[in-house]
Amino acid sequence: MASAVSSTTPPPAQRAGYRHLMRTPGAWTFLLPGFAARQPFAMLTISIVLLLRHTTGSYGLAGAVAAVTGVSMALFAPQSGKLADRHGQSAVLVPGVLLHAAAAALLTALALAHAPLWALIAAAVPTGASVPQVGPMVRARWAAALGDGAPGGSGPRSGHRPLLATAAAFESVTDELTFVIGPVLATGLSTAVHPASGLIAEAALTLVGGLLFAAQRRTAPPLSAARADTRERPASALSVPGVRVLAVAFLGVGSVFGGMQVALTAFAQEHGQPALNGVLYGVFAAGNMLAGVVCGAIAWRTSPRRRLLTSYAALTLICSTLWAVPAPLPLGGLGLLAGLCIAPALITGYTLVEALVPATSRTEAFTWLTGSVALGQAAAVTAAGQLADGFGASAAFTVPLVGTALALLTVVSLRARIAPRGVSTAIRHERRTADTHNGSLQTADAP
Repeated sequence: MASAVSSTTPPPAQRAGYRHLMRTPGAWTFLLPGFAARQPFAMLTISIVLLLRHTTGSYGLAGAVAAVTGVSMALFAPQSGKLADRHGQSAVLVPGVLLHAAAAALLTALALAHAPLWALIAAAVPTGASVPQVGPMVRARWAAALGDGAPGGSGPRSGHRPLLATAAAFESVTDELTFVIGPVLATGLSTAVHPASGLIAEAALTLVGGLLFAAQRRTAPPLSAARADTRERPASALSVPGVRVLAVAFLGVGSVFGGMQVALTAFAQEHGQPALNGVLYGVFAAGNMLAGVVCGAIAWRTSPRRRLLTSYAALTLICSTLWAVPAPLPLGGLGLLAGLCIAPALITGYTLVEALVPATSRTEAFTWLTGSVALGQAAAVTAAGQLADGFGASAAFTVPLVGTALALLTVVSLRARIAPRGVSTAIRHERRTADTHNGSLQTADAP
């Protein structure tokens, strides 16, 4: 595979763009099913909120159950990533999607039966824990396809570094496209067909898309000897300081996603246009997707750390104005601007992970960031739901502001830990460990 991939690498002087990325051998075999499999990620929270808002009449209760789902996913996602690194993606994905479909069906049935809150929360735990981590798995496949995931590989080849950055941007665009389609699809189904149809569609897409993605075994990252040997337990990706900083920072992104979902739903209800919710959130996600496309097409001269700081500062500024908007049109414009700020933060964060974390722990590292987004989203859904019930949509819009401000403070205070210095500390440590191990073997074999 290495020789085939290297033939697609553009000359050093040429900007690696989407056209070169799409010529990577085997890319389309995991991109198409991966897109279908990750689509439900953007549907789950809003589907639960809309269903339980219908059956309970309370944003607060609906947000609480959705939050339990998000917390459960945030806690279990890194473990899923670690297992995928050690045992392979299909071994984790197949039972996961089966469990998720069953748990989502149970949650739907309990909601329609007006079950007590404790029963809904109990069903929400496995529903969130089993959400397939397809996005991180696709990112790990890109790294493997571009020469950074083969056994014995110590890092991306210089010719592939631009393509890795382009792949990170492409994945952000794909993620945001799901946030354009998913909430609109879930809202349309829940309001026009049946309040439970959004969650049912989410479970069905998870099952079908996940099984199709798991079947693409040829493009899965190969297991090295260390990863295949279950007796060896490599250090967690969270042991890298930069990953911890990024995980905290990504809570702020999650607060925007969760807070906007509930606040926009309440805003549309207050204006007597429930279907407007999907349109407004779609505009917000469209800005995110547009920024992702642009970020992947630009040959950046600024450092990733500076781009991350700038993105969070701009996002915090935009979120500080949302609570005061009185009409749908200006709210849509500000939502578009907020979306334009999120994509650069996400892309830069994932790009930094590729420089900070060795390939043997990369899926786990990606899932820590994805889990942080889910955790921030869960906390924001809960807080925004309570504020919307008690004070209205304007109060709910303060949740994204608080979340992004705290994330900005974290990134500014700990910015030294997220600056890659050539080959990252984690990769250098991995090389030193391997060299020491090889030297010990040579000493032991010496006469």
